[in-house]
Amino acid sequence: MTNPVLDTITVDADRLWRSLMDLAEIGAYDDERTGLRGVNRLALTDADAVGRRQVIAWMEEAGLAVRVDRMGNIYGRREGTDPTAAPVLTGSHIDSVVTAGAFDGCLGVLGGIEVVRTLHEHGIVIRRPIEVGVFTEEEGVRFGTDMLGSAVAAGRLTLDYAHALTDRDGRTLGDELARTGFDGPTDVRLDPPYA
Repeated sequence: MTNPVLDTITVDADRLWRSLMDLAEIGAYDDERTGLRGVNRLALTDADAVGRRQVIAWMEEAGLAVRVDRMGNIYGRREGTDPTAAPVLTGSHIDSVVTAGAFDGCLGVLGGIEVVRTLHEHGIVIRRPIEVGVFTEEEGVRFGTDMLGSAVAAGRLTLDYAHALTDRDGRTLGDELARTGFDGPTDVRLDPPYA
């Protein structure tokens, strides 16, 4: 038997759209040739730092406990009734390629936040914690290694390797984490999520 209340719960599509459009304005540019509006928010640039701060604010408004690891990966956690249970992890990234759109990566992050908002608004209690992750330098454009933040979190690459990577101007990822304020205090290695 299905629960009719749970069958009718949906996210607030308008609020999710507004979040996507608000984030798309951070690092936005107008392409004169095509007349289109795009996003240039390379990892750990000033625009990326502004975007990260906005996402953290939305996470906190949604009641998530936020932590930042030594790779600059951001996690917002909503506890369940069993805080020892492995969490359900969702998310993606908000860094972009040079000529990006509003959705790649961002929809994964903001969609996760919207799900948490919806659970909270409907008073839904969950058993497992839910975590929304924002991984650093997933596009790989600035420091030359794609899916970098998640690779370090999974133990595929070392933190020292990642921190020593340089951009074309010779700036290291480690120095840019410090400059932007995203050299977090927590351990980067993630315990395996439930899903």
